[in-house]
Amino acid sequence: MNIKNEILKLAAENKQTVIEFRHYLHAHPELSFQEYDTAKFISEVLEKYGIEHQTGIADTGIVAFVRGKNADKRTIALRADIDALPIKEENEVPYKSKNDGIMHACGHDVHTSSLLGTAIILNQLKDQIEGTVKMLFQPGEEKIPGGASLMIKAGALENPKPKSIIGQHVMPYLPVGTIGFREGMYMASADEVYIRIIGKGGHAAMPENLIDPVAIQAQMITALQQVISRNAPPKVPSVLSFGKIEAKGATNVIPGEVNIEGTFRTMNEEWRAKAHDLIKKIAVGICESFGAKCEIEVRKGYPYLENEPALTKRMKSAAIELLGKEKVVDLDIWLAGEDFAFYSQILDSCFYRLGVANEARGITSGVHTPTFNIDEDALEIGSALMAWLAVKELAS
Repeated sequence: MNIKNEILKLAAENKQTVIEFRHYLHAHPELSFQEYDTAKFISEVLEKYGIEHQTGIADTGIVAFVRGKNADKRTIALRADIDALPIKEENEVPYKSKNDGIMHACGHDVHTSSLLGTAIILNQLKDQIEGTVKMLFQPGEEKIPGGASLMIKAGALENPKPKSIIGQHVMPYLPVGTIGFREGMYMASADEVYIRIIGKGGHAAMPENLIDPVAIQAQMITALQQVISRNAPPKVPSVLSFGKIEAKGATNVIPGEVNIEGTFRTMNEEWRAKAHDLIKKIAVGICESFGAKCEIEVRKGYPYLENEPALTKRMKSAAIELLGKEKVVDLDIWLAGEDFAFYSQILDSCFYRLGVANEARGITSGVHTPTFNIDEDALEIGSALMAWLAVKELAS
């Protein structure tokens, strides 16, 4: 039996075990950088299967190793994120979250259980593998500064340093069994914008005595749209959106200040830096022109995510070889953010999508929603595919 068939066989044999991993993780979610029980569970599974690993990386992160023949010859890395979101689950399933107000609504329980399945497969086949597979179970993907940046600072990519890294993420818009790839630019940088307009409040019937921050914020948000429409390079995707405006006044009360929160996203680091300066200058200038003060912070988040073309092409071909051409699709760019981007800035990287939807069963909810769920056939596919991609990349 060749190694591809062995991987598929082991993934099928381990499917129920991996589902049980996922059920435990889903029922016991933990927020970013608080994943202590999650890390303990991962370590216990790795220990049970005799898989070498190190704990306490960036506090709750874990790095596991499967060392094949000629272990020092070549190393590649696989990554899963382990944190959950502050969302109250609405699914009525036996493995519903037991931690009220916290839910694996972005599929990180899927990523973690799938990578555990991959680790078990690779460990059983290590005598047939050339080189080392390093597996990163990473905390804090959902929260700035991003667990990926902290794992890197903690040395997770050293001793040995991988030549490339592969990440997998659920995609609720792809049917289960389908895998999506995109070469080059894929996901956006993600920055947070916080603005405080300080005016002079008072009675709404006497505006001549006031500096109205509500009116100023209306002017400001309109003016800031010119950062995109008149300054952004037309070939670089960019978004500037404001989702929160807080003005604690009343029908007859002008408040003394207004607070605004938004996000800026793009796919070019040079333009990103320029845009930050423009946002600040426009916000301050609008306030000064009306006699108000402006406090502004552009909180730098994750960089944009770049899938190295040659690596991604190899991984796509490998996926076709394992699953069939009809199961592998091309993805469009997506302006969501993902801290896997930190890895993509320093290593050849491939971040691909695992289809988890099943319309016939009503499994169609998007990520970050209280009804997100998956067709668990995706766990068998995800475990097998990551193992196969690792084997193919080590042999390339």
